[in-house]
Amino acid sequence: MMNLKKVKYVYNPQTLQFDTVEISTKTRLLQLFGFLSATLVFAFIIVVLAFKFIDSPKEKRLKREIGVLQAQYDLINKELDSYSKVLAELEDRDDNFYRVIFETDPIPSSVRQAGIGGSSPYRDLENYSNSDLLISSKQKLDRIKRQVYIQSKSYDKIADMVKNREEFYRSMPAIQPVSNKDLKRTASGYGMRIHPIYKTHRMHNGIDFTAPSGTDVFATGVGVVEKVENGSGYGNHIIINHGYNFKTVYAHLSKVMVREGQKINRGDVIGKVGSTGLSTAPHLHYEVWKYNKPVNPAMYFYNDLSPDEYVQLIDISSRMGQSFD
Repeated sequence: MMNLKKVKYVYNPQTLQFDTVEISTKTRLLQLFGFLSATLVFAFIIVVLAFKFIDSPKEKRLKREIGVLQAQYDLINKELDSYSKVLAELEDRDDNFYRVIFETDPIPSSVRQAGIGGSSPYRDLENYSNSDLLISSKQKLDRIKRQVYIQSKSYDKIADMVKNREEFYRSMPAIQPVSNKDLKRTASGYGMRIHPIYKTHRMHNGIDFTAPSGTDVFATGVGVVEKVENGSGYGNHIIINHGYNFKTVYAHLSKVMVREGQKINRGDVIGKVGSTGLSTAPHLHYEVWKYNKPVNPAMYFYNDLSPDEYVQLIDISSRMGQSFD
């Protein structure tokens, strides 16, 4: 039988021969143990490096899914940004177009940008690897939801105003309070004028129309008689509340033909021209008040005048001079 046992030889320089070296079993075991240990350490290092730098099929699949989700979140964020821009345009149109037409105040930005209460409404989205992305998307979505809700309520209000627009136009003071087709009865307009009695420059809050005593005075819009009074410099005068923040004043009347609380239609005769109170001659002193402040009545005569007549009336009423009251 062939002997497979390995034999080691060492050259002996003294005898000039190769001597046989006997390796003990203990040495062989130690060599084997060292080899196995080195192999295990090397294998461990390979496994660690593999886990660190080489993805398993499952990890590759999960990373692909995460990448797809991140891409989807990016697309969603871009869509949310585009919706925010569209919504901002709607809000701007609402505040600066629709509400201007209906003469109502715009919605305050503090209301449109109102936040969500609580210290951290997104706490359940924290401590994830993509928490920033999740929270950012949720914040945008919540903000858009709030703005859409507020805008929806605003459009509901505008829809109601559209329904009431006909009543608004009927109520707005939009005709002259006396017959004045040739505009010759327009005497003194709105602005600083010389007071006929005190001879000082004073603010004249209305327009004076000259007319014989007893000339009909017309209500300039639908409304309710708020006050009938005989006193102060206005003499006999009527105040009509038209709603929609409009009121009109008719002063120095020789006769009052309405009572407080009476509903009035545009064109109704409510009194007669006179010269009661601080007045130097028969005339009608007429005022328009909006939001409890006097405004130029000439701006509201467009309903019974042509464009040329309207421009002519504005020019006549703006001339400086002496008022009749």
